[in-house]
Amino acid sequence: MSGRITALKVQKRNPQRVNVYLDGVFAFGLARITAAWLQVGQELSDEKITQLLGSDGAEVGFQKALRFLENRPRAEAEVRRRLHEHQIPDEVIDPVIERLRRGGLIDDARFAKEWVENRSTFRPRGRRALTMEMRQRGVPGEAIQQAVAELDEDALALQAARKQARKLQTLEWPDFRRKLSSFLVRRGFNYATIAPVVTQTWKELENPGANLDEEEDYEVNE
Repeated sequence: MSGRITALKVQKRNPQRVNVYLDGVFAFGLARITAAWLQVGQELSDEKITQLLGSDGAEVGFQKALRFLENRPRAEAEVRRRLHEHQIPDEVIDPVIERLRRGGLIDDARFAKEWVENRSTFRPRGRRALTMEMRQRGVPGEAIQQAVAELDEDALALQAARKQARKLQTLEWPDFRRKLSSFLVRRGFNYATIAPVVTQTWKELENPGANLDEEEDYEVNE
């Protein structure tokens, strides 16, 4: 495939790519950043072309990863899966991931910390549910353990219960207790946390200024 570059043309449908012509014939396309140092009249050996195509594959993979990261942070395993879905070869994925790491664009420890903070602010969950969510995204166990280590599950359960209780405030105590308890179970809280939280939430609805010192014991059923 070696030859002399006779034309470099920006692709009409994708202005970020350039068509390379060798000896008057279309040879291959490259990302603009990869083709930036090419010039018409330059001779390309087979070895140089192989190098250019390898660099292009890495750049294509990197750009796909960047687009995947645009909407929200991602775990490293999520990025790997997306690149596999786009049929990016393994020998390209590894350097792409390393490049993203060096640029601070992926960091599983930071991702886990931000995931827990976001959930705790907007959709409080217990340690069990958070752990399962992050495992599903491929976050390493050590990063998960660090992120959930300092969780105050009692406070989070109360936060979640107070918000949900507004939808249940017309119910009688037995139905209120059953529905709110089931809701908190689904959010990953344990029974020991749920029981006093449900009782406190109920009493707050009855008397918003109440200072609760005693809690009622009962069995939680999903």
